Amino acid sequence: MRIGVLTGGGDCPGLNAVIRAVVRKAIDVQGDEVVGFRDGWRGVLEDFWEELTIESTRGILPRGGTILGSSRTNPYRRKDGPQTVRETLARHRLDGLIAIGGEDTLGAATRLHRDGIPVVGVPKTIDNDLGGTEVTFGFDTALQVATDAIDRLHTTAESHHRVLVVEVMGRTAGWIALHAGIAGGADVILIPELPFDIEEACQLLRRRHARGRYFSIVVAAEGAVPKEGTMTIQTGQLDEFGHPRLGGIGHSLEREIERRTGYETRATVLGHVQRGGAPTAFDRVLATRLGLAVIDSVHERRWGTMVALRGTEIASVALVDAVADVRRVPVEEYERFGVLFG
Repeated sequence: MRIGVLTGGGDCPGLNAVIRAVVRKAIDVQGDEVVGFRDGWRGVLEDFWEELTIESTRGILPRGGTILGSSRTNPYRRKDGPQTVRETLARHRLDGLIAIGGEDTLGAATRLHRDGIPVVGVPKTIDNDLGGTEVTFGFDTALQVATDAIDRLHTTAESHHRVLVVEVMGRTAGWIALHAGIAGGADVILIPELPFDIEEACQLLRRRHARGRYFSIVVAAEGAVPKEGTMTIQTGQLDEFGHPRLGGIGHSLEREIERRTGYETRATVLGHVQRGGAPTAFDRVLATRLGLAVIDSVHERRWGTMVALRGTEIASVALVDAVADVRRVPVEEYERFGVLFG
């Protein structure tokens, strides 16, 4: 078979491990040929590609990012996008396409499958918000980066008697914020699933100061929002999938906390550092398992499916089920940790 592969959306530790596993199994076990499209769906639309071989993918396992490049291109925002995808696959005599990505990339893959294009998916996102799978590769690495940063910020917060606000990624799901906050001993954790009351957050900080602890750590997901009428935040322009460009909640909290409490407050925005660098061992292994399994999906022609971690096993689930809803932090899980705040 001839198989196409692309990586779309935000880069993510573990993408190269998937590519490596796909190429190794496709070529060495199945005798396939593999074509890599550059920069996600843009590469398919603009016919920007390269042949992937054992040699060209050697040594990429521990590398962050993706050797194929990525973009947030949406084929359904381009004139005749689906038809262009179909023509590109025909031009390269491809039997099918492997799309490695998150909600948006796999959402486009789902629509393309409905339009008759043979495609299978591999889930990735540091936000851990895709349905159909227990966890996504990239999350463990981002979580470790965020936890390490919080650990480091503790010492400077204590030395200067400051409140330090740490803004982490998480547009609509607060998995990184919650888990990094718990692992790092944060005093306040704000997630997108629950609009926050800024005064309640400040009360937790005041209680901590009253107990003689003159420093605090606040962890906020970039998509955290205040209850209506309590605080003003700004959002940026929309991308091709209709998502606003986020970032800025950390600095808004910095100003508001200092104004309300009088405590010196500083914000640290971790941003893209969470995406970069070498993947953890867990993410390398999970990404490799998914890469190996998706070749089986291709050869069994399970188009319109996604490989996923279910329990401890790799299974095949319908793409439409994986992207039907964002996997968010359950309210009860967040509230379970409430006793630790402040």
